[in-house]
Amino acid sequence: MFYITLVFIAVIYVIRKTFIIVPQNYSYVVERLGVFRGALNAGFHFLIPLIDRVRYRQNLKEIAIDIPPQTCITKDNVSILVDGVLYLRVVDPYKASYEIENFQNATIQLAQTTLRSEIGKLVLDHTFSERDDINANVVRGLDEATDPWGIKVTRYEIKNISPPKEILHEMEEQVKAERVKRAEITISEGEKLARINRSMGERQEAINFSEGEKMKKVNEAAGKAREIELIAGAKSKGIQMIADSILLDGGSEAVNLQITEEYLTGLGEILGKAKTTVLPTEIAGIVSFFEGFSKVTNKLPDLGSSQE
Repeated sequence: MFYITLVFIAVIYVIRKTFIIVPQNYSYVVERLGVFRGALNAGFHFLIPLIDRVRYRQNLKEIAIDIPPQTCITKDNVSILVDGVLYLRVVDPYKASYEIENFQNATIQLAQTTLRSEIGKLVLDHTFSERDDINANVVRGLDEATDPWGIKVTRYEIKNISPPKEILHEMEEQVKAERVKRAEITISEGEKLARINRSMGERQEAINFSEGEKMKKVNEAAGKAREIELIAGAKSKGIQMIADSILLDGGSEAVNLQITEEYLTGLGEILGKAKTTVLPTEIAGIVSFFEGFSKVTNKLPDLGSSQE
């Protein structure tokens, strides 16, 4: 019974060492008598017991490795604490097994030194605004360094950048000052635009007012010119009519009568307002005017008979 048990155990051992199943996205590095035989991909494989041996089991999936926080010194001599996360995967199981011992730890150390080098090239303010450039430079440097190890670095991301407390306080004060500065600039720009708008409005108002005054004066001048033209035309027409009337019978006497009437009317207004009455020497000429009136109306009495 004891021997049967030993045989059964030996058979099980041989079966386990003969048949092997490699999971998906894994690669098993097999050695034959201590010498590299090959890398087995996912699937079912046969091995020679006691001769072939699975020496390394490599995971071909992308691996996320947490990079511990480390102190970095910026270009302006400020100490900051930086941590991140690194993404990589094995592309060559042979190199990852034989070219480096514990490639994950080696990659972590290389990532820390590369990050310190990149941070040292920048001042503190730029370390916050240029994270993408830092990440890209770290990936580029790691990918070149890990290529002989059969490792492909796909990404690196900075998680936190922690400056000292006094630096944080100064940065907060700087941010406040920048906000106040932007607010003052915005207010001044608004006032500037308001003054410009007001001046442009006043300028346009003055232009409109002057244009209005100009049009008003032009219209008034045109109206006066038209008025003078109409008055001149009316006077010309009146004079023409008077001239035509003079040529008719009794025309001259009618004109003299009109002149006499206007003369007497004006003289009456003067005598009515004046305190002292002074008769002009030409008053004797009134008789001749009435004689003209008598010829027109034939109703003027004979002044000579009345005098007698």
